[in-house]
Amino acid sequence: MNAHKIKQDMCEMGRRLYNKGFAAANDGNITVRIGENEVLCTPTMHSKGFLKTEDICTMDMSGKQTAGIKKRSSEALLHLEIYKKRDDIKSVVHCHPPHATAFAVAREPIPQCVLPEVEVFLGDVPITRYETPGGKAFAETILPFVEKTNVIILANHGTVSYGVDVEQAYWWTEILDAYCRILMLARQLGNVSYFSEKEERELLTLKQQWGWSDPRNTEEYKNCDVCANDIFRNSWKESGVQRRAFPAPPPMPAANASKIEQAVSQSMAGIAPVLKANASQGAPNGLAGIDQEELVKMITAQVMKQLAQ
Repeated sequence: MNAHKIKQDMCEMGRRLYNKGFAAANDGNITVRIGENEVLCTPTMHSKGFLKTEDICTMDMSGKQTAGIKKRSSEALLHLEIYKKRDDIKSVVHCHPPHATAFAVAREPIPQCVLPEVEVFLGDVPITRYETPGGKAFAETILPFVEKTNVIILANHGTVSYGVDVEQAYWWTEILDAYCRILMLARQLGNVSYFSEKEERELLTLKQQWGWSDPRNTEEYKNCDVCANDIFRNSWKESGVQRRAFPAPPPMPAANASKIEQAVSQSMAGIAPVLKANASQGAPNGLAGIDQEELVKMITAQVMKQLAQ
């Protein structure tokens, strides 16, 4: 592994971040893992637009700096948590892209099922709970999400993205910020149109064929509403995430039908005791003595109850 070449690549990515407006002043940090216990890291209090290879320091997987003339980034612990969770990841980029960070400040979930490239390369993008940057608590905010995505929005802070090399790690951030800008512009025009279930499933099939993973293609989420941010929805309450600026996409028919089928099944189980009680009194099939309208109301109430859960 050519450590000097990797340092040059880190400096180049730093210039891209700075020139794109993703890292104002001394914002942002970049790391590359080059060994089992060796990570290259950009320095603290240094503009990412003007890095030199000699500015890049080295630390171990505990965060202890082992080489370099400048002090490592204070937010390096966040990067290390990702490396510990994902053996396939070799580089992490953290910065403050303005449009994606606007969603972080608003705590607005990123709408899905709008752009093909975003569905294929990013998928559902989570927003963490807020913690003061730099410490262990801050670093641990990303742990619930690391294994299901390659880019995360840090509440009231910025983004972190990661990949097999520093360029790929940077790509996810650039794709996300461009998408967030497009969403804002579309919202100003007055409408955001969503894919249909069929169109979205086609994209997810292509994604799988091209070797990109997505939780929506797994058995765990096979019946989820593919356009409703279902993968990370259970984290919204803790993170303060809520739809405010963008409406929810229309329910996807297949997923909705699956939920209704399950609800009906559970509902019939719910009224089974009533039918059994009637049957024990000699009523055929347990239906005699039950008004038809009352029976429909009972089933409907049970279905609605199940769907609301």
